[in-house]
Amino acid sequence: MPSVVIDKRFCGPPSSANGGYACGIVAGAIDGAAEVTLRAPPPLDQPLELTQGADGTAELREGTTVVATARSVHVRATDIPAVTFDEAEEAARRSPHSDEQTHKLPTCFVCGPAREAGDGLRIFVGPLAGGSGRPAGALAGPWVPFPDLADADGRVAAEFVWAALDCPSGFAGLAASLGTTGDEAILLGRMSAHIFERPHPGERCVLTSWPTRRDGRKLFANSALLGPSGQVLAVAEATWLIVERQVQLGKR
Repeated sequence: MPSVVIDKRFCGPPSSANGGYACGIVAGAIDGAAEVTLRAPPPLDQPLELTQGADGTAELREGTTVVATARSVHVRATDIPAVTFDEAEEAARRSPHSDEQTHKLPTCFVCGPAREAGDGLRIFVGPLAGGSGRPAGALAGPWVPFPDLADADGRVAAEFVWAALDCPSGFAGLAASLGTTGDEAILLGRMSAHIFERPHPGERCVLTSWPTRRDGRKLFANSALLGPSGQVLAVAEATWLIVERQVQLGKR
């Protein structure tokens, strides 16, 4: 059983891993598209065991605690908006999530404004201008991956693609159209992703996301990573859970 340690750099809440990054680590044990369900806050700087089942599933454990499970799945994200890098930059300037003083998790590896460029991903999504074929509540933001995110093949490692797809979907899930105030505390519960192609560091990419539906305290949203030519590099479907603030902070 391979041992995995999630470095504290990759936090979401201060004391647990960014959900998308943790999902990407577990998804690495699955061939192709994967669905990962988070069952406990993924701990930081602790040895975790990643196991593969004979049935094609995978499981991440801390001792006897199941942290996450994964299985193969078909990702059906549709209605992906076409967004240029310039449009994504314009949308990011309208983002309400880039203020360190009001952000609920300002040190999050993916969307935390308290993280320095090159340390965190600093992906800030804001509302897109309306356009033909764009789903209601669509968001977008730019992303130029740093060199230290590269895998051995020179492309951005898959777990960072999963991470980049994560937080944008959470902000989309807080759309007013789903009956939220936008101030709710939420945590990623489940994420499915299909990576068609991983970008190279330095490429001008776009993250876009949009809400889909709500079921009680479950918020559903999709996200996509677009490449320099607007091509779809990866898509994701996410389920977010409205939780108490102390739960969002990673307390068990």
